[in-house]
Amino acid sequence: MTEDDHSLNDSPPSSPHAGAPERPYSAARWTARPETAADTAAVHAVNAAAFPTEAEADLVDALRADPSAWLPGLSYVAEAPDRSLAAFALLTRCRVSGVPALALAPVATAPRHQRRGAGQAVVRAVLDAARRRGEPLVLVLGHPEYYPRFGFVPASRYGIRPGFEVPDEAMMALVLDDSAPVAHGTIEYPAAFGV
Repeated sequence: MTEDDHSLNDSPPSSPHAGAPERPYSAARWTARPETAADTAAVHAVNAAAFPTEAEADLVDALRADPSAWLPGLSYVAEAPDRSLAAFALLTRCRVSGVPALALAPVATAPRHQRRGAGQAVVRAVLDAARRRGEPLVLVLGHPEYYPRFGFVPASRYGIRPGFEVPDEAMMALVLDDSAPVAHGTIEYPAAFGV
C-alpha cells in the first residue's frame, strides 16, 4: 500500500448496482478499469516506482501465478488522461479462520500522479467490483489515515486479527455484504505474502 493519495476533494460516482455491466470507473481525470494482459509490464512498473524496493511488484507477479489467490477481474488500474497507468489496486483471496475474504494489497500510484485522486479512483473501482461479485469482506493492512475514507474500520471490531504483530488501527476491515455474518479469527494470507 502507498500513502499515495490524500485528496479528499474527489467525489466518486455512485456504486454500480449488482449485475450491472462492467464499465470503466471514472473519477475526474482518472479512468479505472480491470487490468488486461497488455497491462502486466506497466503494473509491475507502477508498483516498482511507488515503493522503495521491487518487493510489491514481485508480490503482484507471485499472486498472479497462484490460482488459489488470484481472482480474475479484481486487479484494477487507473489510467491518466494520456492513457498511461497511473495507479493500481489488487484484491486477492485470503481467509479468516477458513472463511473466504479478500486482501487489498498492494495499492500503488506512480509517483508523478500521487496525491491527485488516482489511488482513490482505483480503490473505489476495485471495491465496487468486489461488491458486484458478492464478496462479503475486504481486509487491508494500511495507513489508518487513508483507508477509513472507503469505509474501513479496525478489523479488531469484528474479532479479526493477522497472525503477526501490527498496530491495531493499521489492520482494517470493510464489510461489503452486511446481510452475511462476518467471520472472526485469524487472517490466512496467500503464501506469496510470506506471513
